[in-house]
Amino acid sequence: MTTEPTDRPLVTVLGATGFVGSAVLAALAGRDLRLRAVARRPAVGPAGARAEVEVVTADLTDRAALAAAVKDADVVIHTLLCEGGWRAAAEPDGERVNVGVMRDLLDVAANPDRPPLVIYAGAASQVGAPPREPLDGTEPDRPGTVYDEQKLTAERLLLAASEAGLVRGVGLRLPTVFGEGTVPGTADRGVVAAMARRALDGQEITLWHDGTVRRDLVHIADIAAAFVAAVDHPAELAGRAWLLGAGRGDALGDVFRTVARLAAARTGGTAVPVVSVQPPAHAPRTDFLSVTIDSTPFRTATGWLPRVPLDEGLSRTVTALSHHR
Repeated sequence: MTTEPTDRPLVTVLGATGFVGSAVLAALAGRDLRLRAVARRPAVGPAGARAEVEVVTADLTDRAALAAAVKDADVVIHTLLCEGGWRAAAEPDGERVNVGVMRDLLDVAANPDRPPLVIYAGAASQVGAPPREPLDGTEPDRPGTVYDEQKLTAERLLLAASEAGLVRGVGLRLPTVFGEGTVPGTADRGVVAAMARRALDGQEITLWHDGTVRRDLVHIADIAAAFVAAVDHPAELAGRAWLLGAGRGDALGDVFRTVARLAAARTGGTAVPVVSVQPPAHAPRTDFLSVTIDSTPFRTATGWLPRVPLDEGLSRTVTALSHHR
């Protein structure tokens, strides 16, 4: 009789049913390790996984449930986000999820004798209004929204605990992520997918500016690969935050016109127009500023590179959304 090896590392993914978390889970599933997928609703274990996958359903704002979820974990990947995303940051649960869970996590996972690797999904927007292009991570942080303030607070808590030797903390500041959901029921809620849905429904695509504003767009498969790279390079990465990006700075007007053409090809109709509209009063200033990211430090440390071309990523996104509809 053979027994399963017990020395395989245990990786816990918090927020495993989210857009980013489910992609990270799938990317790690092909490895010989133990995976614990934790979320408020049951996660879907990746098909054909080489990893041993344990699914845990838990409310991670419950400190005891969180402690059980990360018990004995060698690596904790924190992709948890308040329901409703950045728009819900100012709601009562926003700070409890976006900051409180990190604070509790560092308390229950701290182990100075064998500090676990904790990888946190932050946001490039934590810097606030971009002082220059491209961003390279040396800029001072001046967050301009409640969401970015909360993300920055959580990241600082992590890095302080890392400095104290309680964990090995790595912050990954994500750019504008887009793409197809990894498992059924998991979909991109970002601006690219939102406009793709409009185009597939025959509705015009709207911009709050003239379309020349740029975003650093990275496909979800490349973001998941960055988390895997972080798991593989703790010594090089621990103790600081790292910017992820493609370094292109894609003009949103051009991106959305491509989305409109791809949607028309799927529906057999005419490409919907891309039009400028009056922005709402609540629109943050950063929505009107261009962002390009220089991720050379992370690439140099890990060998990571975004590999999905923009046109391919947009095509995959529109195709997946058309199937859902």
